[in-house]
Amino acid sequence: MSPQNWFDQGGRNYAAHRPDYPAALAGFLASSCSTHALAIDVGCGNGQLTRLLAPHFAAVLGMDPSADQIANAAPAAGVSYQQASAEQLPLADASADLIAVAQAAHWFDLPAFYAEARRVAAPGAVLALVSYGTPQLEADLQPRFSRFYGTDMGRYWPAERRLVDSGYADLAFPFDEFAYPALAIERDWNLAETLGYFSTWSAVRRAREAGQQALLQDYADELSAHWGDPQQRRAIRWPINMRIGLV
Repeated sequence: MSPQNWFDQGGRNYAAHRPDYPAALAGFLASSCSTHALAIDVGCGNGQLTRLLAPHFAAVLGMDPSADQIANAAPAAGVSYQQASAEQLPLADASADLIAVAQAAHWFDLPAFYAEARRVAAPGAVLALVSYGTPQLEADLQPRFSRFYGTDMGRYWPAERRLVDSGYADLAFPFDEFAYPALAIERDWNLAETLGYFSTWSAVRRAREAGQQALLQDYADELSAHWGDPQQRRAIRWPINMRIGLV
């Protein structure tokens, strides 16, 4: 399949091409909690983090405002899903031991969400805003990729993207913050898998809608030329960033 076809997908196969979080992330989040009755994943999307929390808590609830995301969320034992916004959590007071948010906090009305987090937090609860940074490709591919990500696609990223790129360092976080270990998502992907992932970017969708297919194709052609055998697997790494603290 040609690079052209991958960019033409427009992210239709979003779930198939997004990188999953490592199990070690869920393990660390659980180890930070003193009790393990209920974990909630706010803005859960299709449940990538939600299901990883299941082995560590008696119950896990994933919530997302999108009915489509909830309808396509991955099932797992001990996990339930509900359509709900971050600013109106359908939970009793003092009920959640872990309040996790993965790659979604930059879309929230943070003051309203933080008020809800304080309301639903059980004594000693932990709040974690998780994000993963800009992909890191192998050394021979990285310089051109950096230009594609930052220069070619720069104008097409939503303004909120800079918050993700900074690891949420610029977000207000009025909680008792503590450190976290170095964690990363790591994948070995072939050319088609890598271009499939790029096709899920909101910036790529916006560039395509703006008639910039040639810009996308130029990079796909360059990446293909430098990749070698299209079936060759190349390492890609996304550093995981967090703001985590006691509520």
